[in-house]
Amino acid sequence: MGLRTPKHLVIYSVDLLRVIPKAKTMKRESGASLPVWVEHVVVPTTEPLRDNLTCDVCVVGAGIAGLTTAYLLAKEGKRVVVLEAKQIGGGETSRTTAHLSNALDDRYSHLIKLFGKDGARLACQSHGRAIDKIEEIISDEKIDCDFARVDGFLFANNREQEEQLLQELEAVQQIGWFDVVLRKQCPVDTLTALPCLHFPNQGHFHVLKYLAGLSRAFIDKGGEIFTETKVVNFKTAGPVTTVITEDGHAVSANHLVVATNSPINDKVTIHTKQAPYRTYVVALEVPRGAVPDALYWDMDDPYHYVRLLKGEAGEHSNGFDLLIVGGEDHKTGQDDHIAKHFTELEKWARLKFPVAGEVAFRWSGQVYEPVDSLAFIGRNPGDADNVYIVTGDSGHGMTHGTIAGMLITDLIMERRNDWAKIYDPARVSLGSVGEFLKENLNVAAQFKDYITPGEVDDPMQVMPGTGRIMRKGTQKVAIYCDQDGVRHECSAICTHMGCIVSWNSIESSWDCPCHGSRFDPFGRVITGPAIKDLNKSE
Repeated sequence: MGLRTPKHLVIYSVDLLRVIPKAKTMKRESGASLPVWVEHVVVPTTEPLRDNLTCDVCVVGAGIAGLTTAYLLAKEGKRVVVLEAKQIGGGETSRTTAHLSNALDDRYSHLIKLFGKDGARLACQSHGRAIDKIEEIISDEKIDCDFARVDGFLFANNREQEEQLLQELEAVQQIGWFDVVLRKQCPVDTLTALPCLHFPNQGHFHVLKYLAGLSRAFIDKGGEIFTETKVVNFKTAGPVTTVITEDGHAVSANHLVVATNSPINDKVTIHTKQAPYRTYVVALEVPRGAVPDALYWDMDDPYHYVRLLKGEAGEHSNGFDLLIVGGEDHKTGQDDHIAKHFTELEKWARLKFPVAGEVAFRWSGQVYEPVDSLAFIGRNPGDADNVYIVTGDSGHGMTHGTIAGMLITDLIMERRNDWAKIYDPARVSLGSVGEFLKENLNVAAQFKDYITPGEVDDPMQVMPGTGRIMRKGTQKVAIYCDQDGVRHECSAICTHMGCIVSWNSIESSWDCPCHGSRFDPFGRVITGPAIKDLNKSE
């Protein structure tokens, strides 16, 4: 790999997770596809938890939200322990496209209707401050992660969208963001012949290089990170919270922060207020300098989002930049032909960027869409006051995760934070009742799968490398055939709320169409809210 590797460091490689000097593979990963970020990134070596511990704050989840919270609390002098079921950044953080933006994709014209001008202004300010905080941490800790400030451009594809663009310009002016201007021409003339909105002072970075530096800085401040440590039980009554791991070890703390993308400590409440979506990414080679370095978003539904990863920012380069194009979102577990989304993305990218060459990477990720567009960050509804959650990234996981670190640190340190109300997980937005009903009716509709036939009648119909659902009497069984032709069976009933899972052929996982739990081909949990693996087939 051309890197000198100290003995205490780990390298993410395209083939496996290498530990020097001893090879070590991941027990649980977020999918079979390969994001561009995981190549050649050096992160601190960590070990599983092997003892019972006490601390000031226990953080569950070592993605951007968990590690930012842990780092900022460690700077405040708190003793912080982070527990992660995978590796550092092994969850959805590694599956981002790493846009840093306060040009929110749900639009300020919509946020004003839900939260008023003051609420929308606070949302804008918080995401802008999050970009500033990332830049500040990079400077303070000397993290080399290819951070750059760039412009962002929201462009219309038709006259109806052009009208919506003007409405958005009016909305950002209503909240006092006068730096946003309407441009007659887009910097990339092949994107559109119509006007675009120009959002200054946005950004992008290499997310895993950033997490590597952030985790080192946290450890240097006395923090502890335990990986391959799955939390399976929460005891949160009283002034001290305790989490229990799969191996039976306990961490007791004065405060608990659950930053697991979807909260694994919450059975029902928060999951009725957000919905899981799969999103897809292709990275295509383009000649260096052929595409202006900026963020680009269209106004389709689902929309497309675009950025560059410059050649010098990764080992992939070979004289090219990478054009990273995302989109094609759909509800998790509710699409039978998911491979088509890569095809559609590539087609769109080649239409809009004729200079695009070969596809170098393809991957997918999972985002949670709150019914009222803003993340849920703060005290967990119905729990003790010392239990906090972070979820509902709404496609802005990098900034929402950083906002979480700032806001939860203030809550724990008992400092006023003007953002607390708009991100409060217990909030009720009357203007989002329709969206709430739509998403929960969609969940209820998934239970029809209990009475439908299976996809196959016999396990031998399941081909190597694939999974299918089979009816066995009154039960439904998830059958996976490995590359050697061996069939593996487990219950198809999600252990969270009982929906029937479906096979994700891109990520080789069983995905729940109700609340987004995901399981590997053998039924082991990849992503919550489920904590328990799929049951054995009867």
